[in-house]
Amino acid sequence: MCNRFFDYADGDFAVSISDSMAMDSDGDLMLRMGDHMAMDMDTGDIHMISSWPDDDE
Repeated sequence: MCNRFFDYADGDFAVSISDSMAMDSDGDLMLRMGDHMAMDMDTGDIHMISSWPDDDE
């Protein structure tokens, strides 16, 4: 099962690699800040995202 979500700020998809980390299609790491918010680890920018998937789903 692929745990993907959409990053509205970049217009691309990201894949969760743990409960709190994800990697987007550009290879940038994202840190989960909430169900609909993530921080780009390279720039520090906050991104609005579709719902961060749970590993249980």
